[in-house]
Amino acid sequence: MPPATSPLRPGATLAVTSAATALVTVAYTAPTAALAATAEAAHLGATGRTWILTGTLVGISALLLTAGSAADDHGRKRVFTLGTLLVAASQALGALAPGGAVYLASRVLLGAASAAILAPALGLISHAHPPGPARVRALGVWGAAIGLGIAVGPVYGALVQQWAGWRAVGAGLALASAAVTACATALLTESRADRPRALDPYGVLTLAAGTSALIAGLAEGRDGWARPVVAALLAGGVLLLAAFAVVEAKVREPMLDLALFRDRGFLAATGGALFNGIALVGFMSYLPTLLQGVLGLSGPAVGGVLALWSGLSVVSALQARRLAGRLSAAVQLALGLLLCGLGEAALYGLHPDSTWLRLAPGLMVAGVGSGVLNAALARLAVSSVPPHRAAMGSGANNTARYIGSALGVALTIAVAGATRPGTAPATLAAGADRAVLVAAAACLLGTLVTLALTLRAPAPTPAPEPVQAPATR
Repeated sequence: MPPATSPLRPGATLAVTSAATALVTVAYTAPTAALAATAEAAHLGATGRTWILTGTLVGISALLLTAGSAADDHGRKRVFTLGTLLVAASQALGALAPGGAVYLASRVLLGAASAAILAPALGLISHAHPPGPARVRALGVWGAAIGLGIAVGPVYGALVQQWAGWRAVGAGLALASAAVTACATALLTESRADRPRALDPYGVLTLAAGTSALIAGLAEGRDGWARPVVAALLAGGVLLLAAFAVVEAKVREPMLDLALFRDRGFLAATGGALFNGIALVGFMSYLPTLLQGVLGLSGPAVGGVLALWSGLSVVSALQARRLAGRLSAAVQLALGLLLCGLGEAALYGLHPDSTWLRLAPGLMVAGVGSGVLNAALARLAVSSVPPHRAAMGSGANNTARYIGSALGVALTIAVAGATRPGTAPATLAAGADRAVLVAAAACLLGTLVTLALTLRAPAPTPAPEPVQAPATR
């Protein structure tokens, strides 16, 4: 007797995937508004403080594309549910960590778990929502979940640490992740490609090692770019990523089909994600440190100020579906980058006598742009790859985003100059102005690149999507 088919449950699928996406974003950003206090409580020095955020970037960038391919080939629900379990394990490990080394290991594990959630999420959503307005709306909701996590994370982390200690931050997230795991197990419907591909072990190894070495080199470079270990890590990362490209060009069934880079939509999606990481995520990840140093704001206050940006990104991502009938996803991507650049440029001129209100207009404009950007990236990540490779497309898109984030943080620190404890607020303010101009310029460059790819692209010829057999739980 054939197995009973499982209903797609589009509403439940969207709710579970969005909740998990928001959760991993909260877990990543929770330490940002109280980074110094968390590092001190975990017995970490200045370098360890850097690795609280970088460790997660290493884990997530190394495994996103691998997780996406595994999800398409072996089951998106299976990989997604494993990811939610690993988030719970990483947060429990962090809450129980006896010292800094174990806490940093929990942050790397969080990155690996986040990859297993973010990569299959768009594949699950696309499988449950057929092409059309319903899918556009669903992808906008998923994009809003990213902004929601960024809005909640710093405030949650700062308040819980202030009231209950740094271990309670991870404990609360572990419980929330356990609840999401239960919902995923009960509500999600399994889906996968009709024909699984063979394992690409050399691609997995070269990509993971290359991205890890590159991001580690960028992190270590913050304490001096001329050190041999920095040069070795950066050079090794570049060589390993070049080896990954060679492997993918020669292997019979590559994890990432390099022919996709001949498609301007895929290039726009990947490039837009990279510039989003460099110019927005990277800059905003370090902005709390600058605000605390220049304005003397507390952790909860910094989280509240940043919520102007991230909160509006939630609203604009939810409303971005109204643009779908008027603008292509690539043009929306360019528009989002442009608005982000204008908003960041408006942050110029911060000085120790400023109030947080000085930042409000720029953060609000950047927030609107960020929401449009997140929704457009989700649409492009799905539409620029074959339907049966949606998770792989999401993995490639998010890999570019998080490598860009590591580049953006390193670039922000490099141009901001002296940012160590005890640096005069006026010096920090001058450095913040330089970082603002570089981030705004990166957004403008991303806008121009995206528009160039979009305007030169030939008119697309719609192709019918293959009919997939009903999935079973």
